[in-house]
Amino acid sequence: MSDEKVNPAAVGVRTKGGNSAFHNYLNDFADVEDPLERRRLALEKIDQASFGWYHVRAITVAGVGFLTDAYDIFAINLGLSMMSHVFWENGNVPSSTSTLIKVSTSVGTVIGQLGFGFLADYVGRKRIYGTELIVMICATIGQCCLGESPAINFTAILTFFRIVQGIGIGGDYPMSSVISSEFATTKWRGAIMGAVFANQGWGQLMAGIVALICVAGYKNDLIDANTSAECGHSCQRACDAMWRIVVGFGCVPGCVALYFRLTIPESPRYTLDVEYDIEKGVADGGKFSSGMRGNADDSDVQQLRVTERTTAEIIQPPKASFGDFRRHFGQWKHFKILLGTAGCWFMLDVAYYGLGLNTATILQTIGYASSKNVYHSLYNQAAGNLILICAGSIPGYWFSVATIDFVGRKPIQYMGFFLLTVILCIIGFAYHKVGEHGLLALYVLAQFFQNFGPNTTTFIVPGECYPTRYRSTAHGISAACGKVGAIIAQTALGTLINHNCPSDKKNCWLPHVMEIFALFMLCGLFLTYFIPETKRKTLEEISEEVHGEVDPSKLALQQRAYDNTSSADDKMV
Repeated sequence: MSDEKVNPAAVGVRTKGGNSAFHNYLNDFADVEDPLERRRLALEKIDQASFGWYHVRAITVAGVGFLTDAYDIFAINLGLSMMSHVFWENGNVPSSTSTLIKVSTSVGTVIGQLGFGFLADYVGRKRIYGTELIVMICATIGQCCLGESPAINFTAILTFFRIVQGIGIGGDYPMSSVISSEFATTKWRGAIMGAVFANQGWGQLMAGIVALICVAGYKNDLIDANTSAECGHSCQRACDAMWRIVVGFGCVPGCVALYFRLTIPESPRYTLDVEYDIEKGVADGGKFSSGMRGNADDSDVQQLRVTERTTAEIIQPPKASFGDFRRHFGQWKHFKILLGTAGCWFMLDVAYYGLGLNTATILQTIGYASSKNVYHSLYNQAAGNLILICAGSIPGYWFSVATIDFVGRKPIQYMGFFLLTVILCIIGFAYHKVGEHGLLALYVLAQFFQNFGPNTTTFIVPGECYPTRYRSTAHGISAACGKVGAIIAQTALGTLINHNCPSDKKNCWLPHVMEIFALFMLCGLFLTYFIPETKRKTLEEISEEVHGEVDPSKLALQQRAYDNTSSADDKMV
């Protein structure tokens, strides 16, 4: 471009007027001539911004997805107990059918994590954010409308819809992680991402509360059925209505958040680093940092293009492709990070979902054993699960949020894996010595240190430690490996609990299963060595240190400093 001065008024650049409510954010960049300097300033505004309402809005919009995810996964466990009195004789659901229905969600989740993870890097975050929520909502409505007829197998159709719902749930993992990571301030990025993920605890709590309200509301129809065989027409109708309400209520938070997801702005980092549109990314970043909603208007972007006065040779990272992905992660120094994030998530979910399979055994120790009476059985399951969630899961999530930006990701993950190894070893090797109260205490501690530990950090670290062009894809791969671990726990290890057990002694192999889980936790402890510490570092600094990515803005700044020094030396000569 010409070096001739351009009159700002001639191109419509906003004046420095305005007020605190309507900040003229373009003025932060309009007088900067170098596009790379504008890029640096825009990212600096995002990274150094004070925690504000726009961060709360981002946490809420992204977190509602995880609330819905956890609700849907948890609700089917309670709903299956209700529908068992409707669709299966004497309320006895075959173990293979129960496992199929529960594991189908995990199968769909793997597909969604891989598919949406790739798409978010390929077409952009904004273009598909909200699509995964639409999939979940449609699948939930489909489940609520299910029935049985001579031409329809209820289990088969329910399994299909659970797989579809799982695809939407899986898509939420990489999407929400990357969105919250790229919009977060550096100082509180871990807490922001942790708060998004902690909504899983509220989702589980909400599912238990809804189930408890439904059971209490239909008490008069259920209380007279002392056994499942006595569950007559009114009892079955009540159970049929209850599971549809419990499952269907998961649509409510999703519908509330759908509009905000569909209108969320594109990540400035994606625009800058993948689309290579510096002026649009700068304008979007400035508007977001000013607390305003949406992407910058085209007229605002055009103003920055007109006032750009110098051309710069921008060092662009390689274009995202399968070949570049293979070359990049084909190097051990990069592959070991993917091995660390994916491997740790796999190890964790084997025990995380494995412990979830044994909740019924733990409920017996606190007096919430299943009753033959239909009402008391359903009420005890809902109330008992609420107690365990409030005692262990929810506090664990929020301890992570409160400490992760001070303690760091790796120390918390190390601590969590180590303590889980110890706890599961005690349960396994001293199962018959600790007593019922000791077993309850250890189970609650395991729930606490899963969430104040690797369950939270395995979600956060993959959203930070990869280059922008592969951040969502790598997160999706890591999360999918975790769900593969969940599938193994639900299908293979879950059946070992009754391995070679006599007919009068159930769960005889449970101590050995806990010992197996402890081994997986020990492996997770060692794999944590491969992940980087990302505390209080910008995403660009992490990419530069860990992946050798060149930050063009930093390079331009160094070149400018060098040129100024050389110019000063020439004048002295």
